Amino acid sequence: MVQPIMRDAAFLALPSAPATAEDLPAARDLLETLIAHKDGCVGMAANMIGLRKRIIAFEDGEGYTLMFNPEIVKRSQPYQTEEGCLSLEGVRPTRRYRSIKVQYQNEAFQLRYKTYTGWTAQIIQHEIDHCNGIII
Repeated sequence: MVQPIMRDAAFLALPSAPATAEDLPAARDLLETLIAHKDGCVGMAANMIGLRKRIIAFEDGEGYTLMFNPEIVKRSQPYQTEEGCLSLEGVRPTRRYRSIKVQYQNEAFQLRYKTYTGWTAQIIQHEIDHCNGIII
């Protein structure tokens, strides 16, 4: 079900708790909400729909991906950029990395590792920041 977008900066600044299999329905809501906002949004974290869980969804060029408990385990090639957010007004400067390796769990809660580059890497970094309570 499409959920309302959380805009409370104090809530968004709180770190998220680990996701479990019980959070699968919320992950589907997150994905449906992202798809409903696809014209202006390429990624979302669960706290953006009011759920403080480590779940992200993003558009990856081939479709949409859900990640549970994502962590960046390697990063390289830093650069400065600006980003906007559906939950916040305006754009803000931030530091990102062109290449990241992410450890995460898939929908079956199997541990996976994948390297991302470019725009997709930037999206993932933004959403993991949300999970960590970092507002840029």
